[in-house]
Amino acid sequence: MAQSEETATINSNVIDTTTNNNVVNAQESLKSEDIPSSSANSEEIIQEFQTENAANNNTTANEDQTDTQSNISKFKKEQNEFYESDDLVKVESRPGTNKTLSKILTGEDLDEKLNPTSEPYHDLPKMGGDRDYPPLLFEDRKPYEVTFDEEDAENFPQFEHPHKWSHKKKFISVVVLCLDIMGVTMGSSNFAACVTQICEEFHVAQVVGILGITLYVLGFAFGPVVYGPLSELYGRRNLLIISSFGFTLFQFAVATGENLQTIMICRFFAGCVGAAPLAVIPAAMSDMFDNYTRGKVIAVFSLTVFLGPILTPVYTSYITQHTTWRWVQYVSGIYAGLCTILVIFFYEESHHPIILCKKAKYMREKSGNWGIYAAHELQSLDIGAIVTKTISRPLRMLTKEPILLLMTVYNSFVYGILYLLLEAYPYVFELKRGFLVNGELPYIGLIIGMAFFSATMVFWLEPRYIEAVKKNSGKPCPEERLVGMMISGPIFTIGIFWFMWSGNYASVPWIVPTIGGSFIGFGLIGIFLTSFNYLIDAYLLLAASAIAGNTFLRSGFGAVFPLFAGYMFKGIGVNWSGLLLGLFSAVLIPVPFLFFKYGKWLRQKSAYAFDL
Repeated sequence: MAQSEETATINSNVIDTTTNNNVVNAQESLKSEDIPSSSANSEEIIQEFQTENAANNNTTANEDQTDTQSNISKFKKEQNEFYESDDLVKVESRPGTNKTLSKILTGEDLDEKLNPTSEPYHDLPKMGGDRDYPPLLFEDRKPYEVTFDEEDAENFPQFEHPHKWSHKKKFISVVVLCLDIMGVTMGSSNFAACVTQICEEFHVAQVVGILGITLYVLGFAFGPVVYGPLSELYGRRNLLIISSFGFTLFQFAVATGENLQTIMICRFFAGCVGAAPLAVIPAAMSDMFDNYTRGKVIAVFSLTVFLGPILTPVYTSYITQHTTWRWVQYVSGIYAGLCTILVIFFYEESHHPIILCKKAKYMREKSGNWGIYAAHELQSLDIGAIVTKTISRPLRMLTKEPILLLMTVYNSFVYGILYLLLEAYPYVFELKRGFLVNGELPYIGLIIGMAFFSATMVFWLEPRYIEAVKKNSGKPCPEERLVGMMISGPIFTIGIFWFMWSGNYASVPWIVPTIGGSFIGFGLIGIFLTSFNYLIDAYLLLAASAIAGNTFLRSGFGAVFPLFAGYMFKGIGVNWSGLLLGLFSAVLIPVPFLFFKYGKWLRQKSAYAFDL
């Protein structure tokens, strides 16, 4: 859509310029030719010329608009071709389909590179020594494109389609990826236990210490916008390794920081550099699992995203009681370093086009036939094209796609509540009830709620979705994912009211707000998981970009909520804060119901979404 508007603007400017130039030329012609000097006649001739020129320009503009709409329709047709069968391996084994995949991901048309022009060397330097260029080996390279093959599993397992990986290999990959992302999400909340000691050491106010949480989560907003699209171009594994290694370095930099400025800057870059798993890992799991099994794996991913911040206060409080805040950061850095090693040795590249590139390179080296190629190898975007076509895509999608925008707003609010709870739980249980020791144990209520939804997902929602996919000839049914969100939304709202109002009064037993927290936990994981699955099913090939846009806004909410939470609780009380947040949550409840009814229609109108 953005491209359409930009094209229209450019066309308009060109048309106006052309019109003005033509009018000037007409006036000069009238002056130079032997025409009666009647101003009325001149004006009539010029007016007639302008009318004719405007009609031609309108025709040109309409043709340009038609071409743009045709390109969008062609894009959606190409995207849908990948999912006309429930067996993606068979689809990607057909010649030509991987060229379409690369075109969708990069925005670059590869047909010209596959069909050389009659003068392919006209813009190249001389060979040297007065030698001519050699003749073309192939007039048409299309027959030499590398695709997946059923025999890869036996002969070349390193080039096997990820959907065909063994259960053991998939299990190890998922465990490694989940451990990696848990380290990053744990880093977002481990600073909460350090705030008091840091404020005392550097003699600053509490709100300045909380900036360490805000800046870290704010880094989450910027990192995935780059990592998500780049993973579609260059693969998942290398980006995850770079991200994990960089995260490790910045965590140690925080632990050894000698002044507050260094600590805060390194916290931001730790979040920014380490944020790749937030956008890349869901896409990697989509690489490995088909429509029938992907939902359960994304459930595990979502659980690790939330368990990280919730479990962290339980162990960091013990560390700060017996050592200093620096050891909290050292432990985080050591964990991140171990995860980097695990990714290097136990996670293989899962992005399908990159695997085919490796296969083509291997075949060329072994056979000596340089005509063999993978479609994705032909893309050659420069930095400007990468920025305009790829890195900017998540933000374009976020502003132009109502499905992505509304889901992201709901998802972001829930994520913000997660980080607000890091302030609410100490306030309710330590300040109100005097839990000076083990004040973090009531977080277990959140974990129990998450476990209940996970069980609901595995034993009811996922079997229901699989049946819907079977009825749809194996193709995804995005709106069926929303059932879990339709249940979780009201429960989440009830949990906010329950926890905040019961937690405000010290006379209410501690178990009551803890139970309310379990309702919040059920809603947190339910809304987050369902929205993630829905976005992946709705955008499929561009899922990494959609999730990157989602992560950008979501992390902004997560960064801001801890800043005002303490002031809000002290100013209007936990109970009235709960009323405010609960009402906002209630306003968002209709979102999944809206998309359940109109989602397919919106996807058909979308320039990016899958709509079979």
